[in-house]
Amino acid sequence: MVVVFGCNSLPAQPGYQPTPENLKSREWFEQARFGMFIHWGIYSLLGDGEWVMQNDHFTGPQYEQLAPQFDPVKYDPAQWVMLAKQAGMRYIVVTSRHHDGFSMFATKQNKYNVVDATPYGKDVIRQLADECHRQGIRLFVYYSQLDWHHPDYYPWGWTGRWEGRPTNGQWQRYLNFMNAQLTELLTNYGEIGGVWFDGMWDKPDVDWQLPRTYSLIHQLQPGALIVSNHHKLPFPGEDYQTFEKDLPGANTAGWNSAPISQLPLESNDTMYPSGSWGFQLRDLQPKTLHDLIQYLVRAAGNNANFLLNVGPMPNGEIQPAFAERLREMGAWLKVYGDSIYGTAGGPVKPGGWGVTTQRGNTIYVHVLDPTLSALALPGIAKPVEEAHLLNGGNKVPFTNFEGSLVLQLPARDAQEVDQVVILEARR
Repeated sequence: MVVVFGCNSLPAQPGYQPTPENLKSREWFEQARFGMFIHWGIYSLLGDGEWVMQNDHFTGPQYEQLAPQFDPVKYDPAQWVMLAKQAGMRYIVVTSRHHDGFSMFATKQNKYNVVDATPYGKDVIRQLADECHRQGIRLFVYYSQLDWHHPDYYPWGWTGRWEGRPTNGQWQRYLNFMNAQLTELLTNYGEIGGVWFDGMWDKPDVDWQLPRTYSLIHQLQPGALIVSNHHKLPFPGEDYQTFEKDLPGANTAGWNSAPISQLPLESNDTMYPSGSWGFQLRDLQPKTLHDLIQYLVRAAGNNANFLLNVGPMPNGEIQPAFAERLREMGAWLKVYGDSIYGTAGGPVKPGGWGVTTQRGNTIYVHVLDPTLSALALPGIAKPVEEAHLLNGGNKVPFTNFEGSLVLQLPARDAQEVDQVVILEARR
């Protein structure tokens, strides 16, 4: 992950009309609200994130030495999927191939993959897909269009510009390789929730032949969703919009200046305080429960899912502290999940105080600022008949003043991350 330059406007899949299966998937996606992102590959062995090949300028032969050392004997996909469910997550997005070009699945397109090049010798994606199907959670595959290893990824993009790389190659042959791998992923692993693309920003001026790729995906699995981390308005053929390390409409990361589309939305971020996506040896503890829950709540209040990343260790385990944090989030969602799942962004504009979410005539007011004793909410059109706390059910006094609904907030526990007030509007 990470990007600096945007892509030119591309035709993508002109005239694309989503199928009924696709529209059903979009509806499900909007209601899911919470997903697990997994960045895992041979880069995990170095414990310095997923960009270590680029950052340290490893040549292909140097970096290839990692593959014979990759033997994740503690990889247990059943535990991964169970942990996602314990966290209250509804889908998983896993790196089938990152920018280093190493495939974590059994591909016939080259030998640079987890089955043919490692002592582990097993298909990581196959095992995870089977377990997701068994436990009833949707699996999406992350696929990097950028490749620091393949000889036909030429001319080079703005990354990977170090000595030792081939200085020739056939771009069309690379695109054929990419589409052949996508065909494998969409035909050999059962139902796939969608394809999560990244890396097109590396070469913004080349013809990526997106109509061909997107048509291929939608033909092979009509219900699969396509998203691209290109930080532009979605192109025709894409089914939702994702925002890297930002909420929709924000641009703290510096590359999220695109307008918000009418498609389903997602915000993705990592648990590592350092900002790394792949395993980071220096990060012993994840972000706080307070910060992660508030991000989840703010995402929902901005009508978006929260895709939260973990970077498993090279042995296949998710760090215990990170796993425990996810379980803590799941415990919170068991109490407050009704205010998140299946909701849309509510009628009141998000602010420093918090956000609102809504389902039908029920409005959930998420008060994230613990210092407030009263809160004025403008913009609630329907008369409110009742207000009470989600946790405990105690009634919350309210009045109407100058066009705003004013809540008199009860005292809250010091550990309460989000005080949720339920407003029942008149039908």
